[in-house]
Amino acid sequence: MHQRKGKKILTYFFVLLLVGSINNIELKKIGISEIKNIKVSGLEEVDNKIIFNDIKKLSLENILFLDSIGLTNLINSNALVEEYEIFKKYPSSLNIELKKTEFLAKINKNEKIQIIGSNGKLSENKLLKNDLPFIFGNPNVKEFLTFKNILDDSNFSYSEIQNFYFFPSKRWDLQLKNGIIIKLSQKNIKESLNYAFLFLNNIDLNNLKIIDARIPKKIILND
Repeated sequence: MHQRKGKKILTYFFVLLLVGSINNIELKKIGISEIKNIKVSGLEEVDNKIIFNDIKKLSLENILFLDSIGLTNLINSNALVEEYEIFKKYPSSLNIELKKTEFLAKINKNEKIQIIGSNGKLSENKLLKNDLPFIFGNPNVKEFLTFKNILDDSNFSYSEIQNFYFFPSKRWDLQLKNGIIIKLSQKNIKESLNYAFLFLNNIDLNNLKIIDARIPKKIILND
């Protein structure tokens, strides 16, 4: 009985091996034995080229059996990419459309000035001229993105910000492009922001340097 089962399993194995060989031969006949054309777009030309060359190193096989895990891991590892789509164009072409991340702020990490992207990744500071705000202190990227979401939901515009200050207590201050520093509450950040915004739009800003909005519904002025 066991010998019959063993013979059946062995027979099935050879059948599968034969079918697989036939399929591989047929794939080659119809011209999809390998991916011949790869197009990468969405970033700067030099950055598209870097990703293209990295993809070529993957030694991708035919388009029907694409190593999607290896390909997506490679793209996800690039700090410049926010989103992407992969299009298979039969029989042998691959189009990869990338969306560049939005650069949000500069920060000193490991004694290097790096840029935080909206994708939550750090990249090298390759921008010679930019007006990105600088983050003083040492928040992790997630802490900054959480704070930015609150700021975006307030009455302030992100374009008004010159610098951010992050303290060990997890509290934030920000400096506007007009030079005014706003001290924010540790917990009620949005309320502090909106109250400071209302205050700044109803007073004369001459000689104003610091406003303290840490106490709910109160503004303390510091020269």
